[in-house]
Amino acid sequence: MKRPLALIPILLASLLIQIASAQSAAYRDVLDVPYFSESNPDPYTQEKALLDIHYPEANELAPVIIWFHGGGLTGGQREIPAALREKGFVIVAPSYRLSPKVKAADCIVDATTAVAWTIKNIERYHGDPSKVFVSGHSAGGYLAMMSVIDKNRLGDHGIDANSIAGLIPFSGHTITHFTVRAERGISGKQPIIDEFAPLYYVRPDAPPTLLITGDRELEMLGRYEENAYFYRMMKVAGHEDINLYEMDGYGHGMTEPAFPLLLKFVSEKADG
Repeated sequence: MKRPLALIPILLASLLIQIASAQSAAYRDVLDVPYFSESNPDPYTQEKALLDIHYPEANELAPVIIWFHGGGLTGGQREIPAALREKGFVIVAPSYRLSPKVKAADCIVDATTAVAWTIKNIERYHGDPSKVFVSGHSAGGYLAMMSVIDKNRLGDHGIDANSIAGLIPFSGHTITHFTVRAERGISGKQPIIDEFAPLYYVRPDAPPTLLITGDRELEMLGRYEENAYFYRMMKVAGHEDINLYEMDGYGHGMTEPAFPLLLKFVSEKADG
């Protein structure tokens, strides 16, 4: 469903008071925090299974946004987007191992481990473990979904996936990721839905979800349509708190105009 870009200034205006207050606080960055659980990980895991944290120094616990970078599961670097800094939230930015050095399935394992680490450890960085939101762009959006929608993944860490406060993928695959398909010799234009597709795990009890994509005429392949189908099937399954935004005039790189939607969603759900 189309959401007019005219809404963006309104969303920004509604955040002005919160942002002004948040920016008056002091913030701290902690870099290169390992999140792996193995006692003796291999060198590549030591290099990639790290995360950066941006958090307010105020003693009260703040909502947490986990932001996974994009790059097709084959590239990219962790980042804390400028648009998310000093907004009153704790931002966690993990990196993860990349294909072809590992299988795409290992990227999902890393992402889930980073989410689990955050829930178990974020209080020491003034984050509220009951208000953890998982987001990311493109491959990062896919990892956000896979780590949460398949309940067994966080369950393996002793965490109920439904304890996640919200899921906000930006232009994420909802079918099987094209890097998974490439590993099998399948064309990126051949859609597959299997255990590596968020669509495989639609369920009514998933956390509140906000899907955001670029314009359907400008997006990568059928990324909008994938998300529209995921949205519809979640509704058919009985999920009552899911929405889809399409960013008119923006292609796959639609993060900047979409960040206000993420901030508004987190603010509303955290306060609710």
